[in-house]
Amino acid sequence: MSAPTAPARSHAAAVADAFGGAYRGRRVLVTGQTGFKGSWLALWLRTLEARPAGFALAPITDPCHFDLHDWPDDAARLGDIRDARAVEAAIEQSAPEIVFHLAAQPLVRESYRQPLETFQTNVLGTANVLEACRKTPSVRAVVIVTSDKVYENDESGAAFREGDRLGGSDPYSCSKGCAELVTESYRRSYYEATGAAGAPLLASVRAGNVIGGGDWSADRLIPDAVRAASSGGKLTVRSPGSIRPWQHVLEPLAGYLLVGQRLLEGDRDAAAAWNFGPDEEGHVCVRHVVDAFREEWPDFEYETPDITDAPPESHCLRLDSAAARERLGWRPVWDWPTTVRRTAAWYRDYYREKRVASHTDLAEYVAAASRAGCAWAPT
Repeated sequence: MSAPTAPARSHAAAVADAFGGAYRGRRVLVTGQTGFKGSWLALWLRTLEARPAGFALAPITDPCHFDLHDWPDDAARLGDIRDARAVEAAIEQSAPEIVFHLAAQPLVRESYRQPLETFQTNVLGTANVLEACRKTPSVRAVVIVTSDKVYENDESGAAFREGDRLGGSDPYSCSKGCAELVTESYRRSYYEATGAAGAPLLASVRAGNVIGGGDWSADRLIPDAVRAASSGGKLTVRSPGSIRPWQHVLEPLAGYLLVGQRLLEGDRDAAAAWNFGPDEEGHVCVRHVVDAFREEWPDFEYETPDITDAPPESHCLRLDSAAARERLGWRPVWDWPTTVRRTAAWYRDYYREKRVASHTDLAEYVAAASRAGCAWAPT
């Protein structure tokens, strides 16, 4: 399969003016840019005509969405977020104006297998980024990406708001809650909240269950479904009744970029924690998502056996994004059936047509956002 060497000009022109051109020519550092969400963010930044650099481990999946695109040399700087000196060197040398921190151990089940690595990566890694940013004069804004699982979940079914109690019983959720505490500590102690002249603005962002083309991570619903569908196997669905906030990867990324824009503009009100989740209709059970995927890939099969030895996970998780709607002008664009349909189509294109549709998805998402009147979208 040949990797696309550059975005088609028609696609690039459709999105370059998004976010008021706030990223055009900006030096941006993305940690975790070789991961699923990080690679999509780096791709979007390039289309916005930013100057993105990256810091991450080598790709850990094969295929890998990052490797399906052509990048400048500095977009692929490799290093471990747990290595404070390497993080500091990467940020100092790239001299970014804004940093998006996405590098993480992102899997709940993996956190049960590797709890110490999870805490080191997600907590100490976040501290390393924040410490390096405060020492680098060029940095004006920092966006720390955590998770919807940072909240202490009592299984009441109520949608979590940004001010709700942080918690998490599994190592992944707990580590992300700790990352939020570290972020708030740095905000109050060293960043703009202190009133120090030239201190950067700092925000954290929390998204729902993100799906989209290019994710081949282990123990995730859609990647596991794609592997089963493309190989003729059968997917084992662990928790078909569990409810999650499903959204396309571009939805929260639009929120992250919007927060970043506001921080770069000096908006202190944006230096806070933000939820970016779907509409209420997007909070659906796993079985509904799998059934919707099967409609797009009819030869796909799955089973739901009783599993008694699986690590515990929350049954119901809902996210309230009213603050982002009301204070940032952000809103979801694609509903959950559209999200599943677009995701399945991306993988069908990849496996059957040998085509990578990421630029097309991005352009069509931005066009849909424009029609919906999103504050960040070009008119």
